[in-house]
Amino acid sequence: MRTSVITRFAKNDRAFSGRRRIATVAATVVLAGGVQFLATDTAWACGDHRLNGAYEAPANVPGLSPDTAIVSAKSSVVADGSWNEVSVKVTNKAAEDAHGMEPFLGIHTPGSGAAARLKDVKIQYEDYTGAWKNLQLLDGCSRVVDITGSQRQRMAANSSATFKFRYSLAAGTPAGVTTIDLLASTEMAGSQGPGDSGFKTVKVTHPQDTAGTKPTTPAKPKPTPTKDTKPAPAKPAAEQTKDTAPAPAPKPTTPTTAPATTAPAGTPELAQTGSSSTNTFLAASSALLLALGAGALVAVRRLRRQH
Repeated sequence: MRTSVITRFAKNDRAFSGRRRIATVAATVVLAGGVQFLATDTAWACGDHRLNGAYEAPANVPGLSPDTAIVSAKSSVVADGSWNEVSVKVTNKAAEDAHGMEPFLGIHTPGSGAAARLKDVKIQYEDYTGAWKNLQLLDGCSRVVDITGSQRQRMAANSSATFKFRYSLAAGTPAGVTTIDLLASTEMAGSQGPGDSGFKTVKVTHPQDTAGTKPTTPAKPKPTPTKDTKPAPAKPAAEQTKDTAPAPAPKPTTPTTAPATTAPAGTPELAQTGSSSTNTFLAASSALLLALGAGALVAVRRLRRQH
C-alpha cells in the first residue's frame, strides 16, 4: 500500500509540476508582453493633434508649450536625396519663461497607400553654431516619421525665435508617395498641454517622372528669296535634249543551258549504311558479353566447390 501511495503521489506531483511549469511560462510571456507594450509609448496612446491642420491652443491657460508656425518651406520637392529647408517660428506667449522647450518637425504621408519609411527620410537641425546635425527618427502615429528631439533651450517670456530644419526624401521612396504634410510643434518640460502647431502640404515628384523628357530644338527656317537673289540661267535646247535622251536599250541575251548533272553511265554508286549493320554489331557484342559472363560464373562456382 505504501508503494502505491508513493507512486500516486509521484504521479500527482509530476502532473502538478507540469501545470506549474506551464503557468510560470504563461506568466513570463504576459509580463514580457506588458513590458514591451509599456516600452512603446506611442503604441498604447497613439494620436497626433498636428494632423488636423493648424492647431490653435486655448488662450490664458498656464503651463502651455510655446506656439509653432511654419514660416518658410517649399510647396513641391523631388525625391532624389536633395535637402529642403523649413523655417519654424516658435513664440512663447506665456508670462513666464519656457524652460527646456524643444521644436519638432514631422513628415506625414496622407492616404492609405504607400507611405514614406524611416529609410526614405532624413532630417537635420541647425544648432546655435550654424552647423547642421542629423536627428534620430522614429515611426510616429498615423503614418508620421518624427524626430526624437532637436535641442532643448530656454525661451524668455513673451519672446519668439526662428529655427531651421531641413529634410530629404531618398530616390527609393515609393512612387505612390505623391504628397506629404510637414508637421511642426514645440514641447516644453513640464508642459500642461501643446501650443499652436504648424501644418503645410507639399507635393512630391520622383526622378522617374521627369526622366526621358529632353527639350526639343526648333527647326531652322528655310531662307526666303529676296530681290537680290537671281534665278539660275536656263540651259540651251541642245543640252536639254542631251540630258533627256533615252538610254539605249540593252542587247538581248541568249539563254544558256545548264550542264547536265547526271553521272555518266558505268559509275558505281556509294555503299549505303543503314540501321541493319549497326544492329548486327550490337547483337554480336551482346552475345559475346553474355557468354563471357556465364563462363565467369561457372568458373567461380567450381572454385568454391574445390575449396
